[in-house]
Amino acid sequence: MSDVSDWIRLTATPGIGCEAARKLLLEFGLPDQIFSASYAALKQVVSERQAKALCEPPTETILALIERTHLWCAEPNNFLITLADNNYPTLLLEIPDPPTLLYVKGRIELLSNTSIAVVGSRNASTQGSINAKQFSSNLSQSGLTIVSGMALGIDTAAHEGGLESLDLTSGSTIAVIGTGADIVYPARNRGLAHKIAEHGCIVSEYALGTPAIASNFPRRNRLISGLSQGVLVIEAAAQSGSLITARMALEQGRDVFAIPGSIHSPLAKGCHLLIKQGAKLVETAQDILQELRLDTLDSKPEPAQSMLPFPSNTNNEIETEAESELLIAIGYDPIHPDVLAQRCNVDSGELSAKLLMLELDGHVEVLAGGLYRRLG
Repeated sequence: MSDVSDWIRLTATPGIGCEAARKLLLEFGLPDQIFSASYAALKQVVSERQAKALCEPPTETILALIERTHLWCAEPNNFLITLADNNYPTLLLEIPDPPTLLYVKGRIELLSNTSIAVVGSRNASTQGSINAKQFSSNLSQSGLTIVSGMALGIDTAAHEGGLESLDLTSGSTIAVIGTGADIVYPARNRGLAHKIAEHGCIVSEYALGTPAIASNFPRRNRLISGLSQGVLVIEAAAQSGSLITARMALEQGRDVFAIPGSIHSPLAKGCHLLIKQGAKLVETAQDILQELRLDTLDSKPEPAQSMLPFPSNTNNEIETEAESELLIAIGYDPIHPDVLAQRCNVDSGELSAKLLMLELDGHVEVLAGGLYRRLG
């Protein structure tokens, strides 16, 4: 375990990031050879401050981290992958800034699967979450592994979709997190995290015990895109972390896909911007499979209906002709009740009752500002 200890010590040394670590490894070889090198030799590769830090004996904090990591690795299905390991994900070796260490919890073999990243807003609409889950479920059942960041909103729905069918041909899901692999963040996703650890895979480049630090999350996005053949963006504001992931994907030579939305929705602005910049507009999971030339991955293709982004409403049929006409009047853009009342020529009390029934039946959702939007 001494070799692993040296890797942990290298990444925990103050001032030694991924770039400095790669320079040192290229020059000296494995970490034990780095720590055996002289100060004079080290400062030829890194700064004097970094060289001095490498020459210092490991602190009590670093020794405690090494011990903690050994104990963590001794637990079932916990792994520490170094940059020199044969099972280090090949796709991550292609990105400009691959992490020196990967802490992996769960099915390590998923890191070698053909994967697609699915990302989007933390404050997703109901329809956005439906799209994320349905697309991810269809792609997973076609053999693709779903990669996301385990945030609330679209990420959560994507992981749930990836886990929906766990037969031998499904791709399952990978969660790339911005904390230590021994921490669940957000806490609300504790149940999801345990399910991913059992049936999927959790990945982090951060040392055990690393808390949720805001700057770590944009940085981890390069791993979400790096582990994937492409990135699907579902709902993103004009300024959002999902656009950072998309930009990183383009820099890494990955495909970028986006689902369009209403021109009136703030959560569609980011997707529309990506499409204007050359992202591929998609309406079904089959669009992605065909673009990646993976549409023959699954030897048992699903019926065409299952590739639709919206779930079937067989248990939620429109009960009255009036409700059906109201849905037609709503259309697919968000609408204010006052505008809808004028459009349908009904009083506000009657309209409110009908809208409530449609909401309870899952046919419409209420957005910010009291606007209504049709689902499906």
